[in-house]
Amino acid sequence: MTAETVRLRGRPASPGLAAGPLARIASATAAPRKSGSPQEERAALEGALAAAASELRALADRQADAAADILEFQLALIEDDELRAPAFDAIEQGAPAARAWERALEAQIESYATAEDEYFRARAADLVDLRDRVLRALAGGGPSTSAAPDGAVVVADDLAPSRFLEIDWGRAAGAALASGSAASHVAMLARARGVPMVVGLGDIPAAEGETILLDGERGEIEIAPSARRLAEWRLEAAALAERRAEENRRLAGPALTRSGNRVRALINIQSLADLTPEAAHADGVGLVRTEFLFEAGRPLPDEEAQYSAYRVILDWGGGKPVTIRTLDAGGDKPIPGVTFDGEANPFLGVRGLRLSLRRPELFTTQLRALARAAAHGALKAMLPMVTTPGELNEARALLDAALSELASEKIEARRPPLGIMVEVPAAALTIEAFDADFYSIGSNDLVQYVTACDRGNGALAALADPLNRAVLELIARVAAHGKRTGATVSLCGEMAADPRCVPALLDCGLEELSVAPPALGRLKAAIAAHG
Repeated sequence: MTAETVRLRGRPASPGLAAGPLARIASATAAPRKSGSPQEERAALEGALAAAASELRALADRQADAAADILEFQLALIEDDELRAPAFDAIEQGAPAARAWERALEAQIESYATAEDEYFRARAADLVDLRDRVLRALAGGGPSTSAAPDGAVVVADDLAPSRFLEIDWGRAAGAALASGSAASHVAMLARARGVPMVVGLGDIPAAEGETILLDGERGEIEIAPSARRLAEWRLEAAALAERRAEENRRLAGPALTRSGNRVRALINIQSLADLTPEAAHADGVGLVRTEFLFEAGRPLPDEEAQYSAYRVILDWGGGKPVTIRTLDAGGDKPIPGVTFDGEANPFLGVRGLRLSLRRPELFTTQLRALARAAAHGALKAMLPMVTTPGELNEARALLDAALSELASEKIEARRPPLGIMVEVPAAALTIEAFDADFYSIGSNDLVQYVTACDRGNGALAALADPLNRAVLELIARVAAHGKRTGATVSLCGEMAADPRCVPALLDCGLEELSVAPPALGRLKAAIAAHG
């Protein structure tokens, strides 16, 4: 790099390399409007909400893939009476429609953006998009437009799904976002469309048209690279193309090491949209994040809604094992009436199984749905954030009670194997005390808690190294316990999708790894390269 070159590190959101001139997409703004009486302001907001919903519906109708479902999520939000009510209440107190709507959304956006769980943080962009879309409609503006020149790298603070869909990605090469999340809806869209994307870069000090190199594999960008660096980049791009071809060749086959050892390659899914054609090449589902059933704008899912969703996944699996994690919410996650507010440190708060045991009625509903679905496939139930054997025993007792209820009601059900996520160091260190049917290592939180580093903080990335010796020793300890007892041990965190980490995980004794569907070919190729 030359002295002028700047390299920024964020988080990979969609794999691939891109190089091109910067095209900055500014946040959408709306001109102020003159306010009227409370009746006039209420009518103006109602009209703006209807116009925004119409725009989203028209955009959804033009989509042919998971994008339509994502936009349906936004439509559900905009039609949610609980989301709209504070704005209408403020208007009745004399506030202008624009200010009332903006303040009503600010509280929701803040709640999501500061949530402990990345899945919930990722939904903040959808609320920002709704806020801005309604404000533009209030100001009399039409839908936003986002243009980018040929080969450009799009730079923005964040991109809402609708803004992403308005960009011609046949022309633009990639996206670099100052904030954003790898679990966001826009990141899902980028992966589905093969658009390289890096998020969480912070301030991007580059001028319009300045050359940017984007590495969606490592989560980095380089600004104003030298001619020598550009030549190196072209070689890296060619090597990546070869690697991608190898991954595609490996995708449909079994995951075998060079010495012929079979490794089970599973997938993680966070919504039904992840049941893609490439996912069909997995040996099963290692993690279903049931949080997607508790999206904002929807009522809490009842037993039938959960049972139906689990059946869809089991039917898709066609007899392959499907591990479904019970609700992993808590701390400051915005599930009204379920989670606890005001925790000083939500990372160490009432979350996961801790929350479920404090909400036995909600937990029992999920356990009943899981037991009913288990009668129709190879379902396994998994408990998140387990710290002590007593918590596992409590959950098992609630499952026993749910099965007894179902039997008395003559409803078909089956006891699913009950396992735990190993993500709390205390559980990993005392794993022999946990009489679980299976174990799944959640490497994301395990690394975070072992290294005392927020995994979302790019400034601590070097310290939060998943190949830290302490992390690997805990993984090996859990794997060895599984071999002694005959219980399956898998790993379902980001380490499994990192080719640097796969050899170490196999050396720790793991024989089952689970990744997001787009990383399945990469995982199989990394396994094939290991002796």
